[in-house]
Amino acid sequence: MAGHSKWANIRIRKGAQDAKRGKLFTKAAKELMLAARLGGGDPAANNRLRQAISYAKSINLPKDKIETAIKKGTGELQAEQLDEILYEGYAPGGVAVIVETATDNKNRTVAEIRHIFGKRGGNLGESGSVAWMFERKGMFLFPAENFTEEQLMEAALEAGAEDVKDEGEVFEMHCAFEDFGAVQQALDAASLAYSEAKVTMLPKNTVPVDAETGRKVLALLDMLEDNDDVQNVYANFDLPDEVLAEMEG
Repeated sequence: MAGHSKWANIRIRKGAQDAKRGKLFTKAAKELMLAARLGGGDPAANNRLRQAISYAKSINLPKDKIETAIKKGTGELQAEQLDEILYEGYAPGGVAVIVETATDNKNRTVAEIRHIFGKRGGNLGESGSVAWMFERKGMFLFPAENFTEEQLMEAALEAGAEDVKDEGEVFEMHCAFEDFGAVQQALDAASLAYSEAKVTMLPKNTVPVDAETGRKVLALLDMLEDNDDVQNVYANFDLPDEVLAEMEG
């Protein structure tokens, strides 16, 4: 799954640059609102909010915007009603795609998501059509220059995580979704500085694609991620090295 993980990590790096456009700020604020609405405004008692705050800080969302988003979620400040909706479909090459959205207009969002899939050679599927191919996991990224794999394996065992994978520039530490908060607290207590902590959808298996198909899949995913209602996009494809090199460039 190295090609898939490398693709995901390149997106994370490039995403930090995209924050200048405000896209990631908007997505982070929506997640803060949703987390606070569903679990309350205290991050100590709300793992999802704790994660959302951690992510918001990692992309340098200003403190006042974090606080405002949380207050909108708890109802202290007036805000639009957001609904979380999951869409599933297929990209070119039979690649499975999951799209997480947060929207104030369900009809608009489904029409736009369906249009994007169709325009880029994919198709929107029924609920449950591809979700079974993924597992919801906690994931922590550690810069490879700051850690050894042995050091992180030991930390993972102590924190209750499942495994550590060497993905080149970063190490990925995975844990069960239910253990995310406890593992994060254990890592923080041990002063292990991860570059990002989040809940993600990891594919159980990946589909290898050729360069031409890989570029088509990327075009679909990029268009989905550029949509204002889309929070996260996950796919189960494995890119060839030449396409990964193009992304790096």
